[in-house]
Amino acid sequence: MKKTKLSQEEKEIESALLKGEFKPLKGKELEKIENALRARKKDVTMTIRVNSEDIEKIKNKANKLGVKYQSYISEIIHQVAQ
Repeated sequence: MKKTKLSQEEKEIESALLKGEFKPLKGKELEKIENALRARKKDVTMTIRVNSEDIEKIKNKANKLGVKYQSYISEIIHQVAQ
């Protein structure tokens, strides 16, 4: 079996899990997170035409935040929809 190489962050998470530092969520707390995930579910594909300079600026902003530009645009749309 091929061993998966973990990043440092993944190793720290694995170590914390093995030490029992994380506790399972229950009740209202779990329900709150499930509802938030359900609300963020992306279930529609959208095709639009945009200015290439605008997209480059958006890509740069998303890159600085460490996210994919599609996710960044999706989050902006979600905020406007609220």
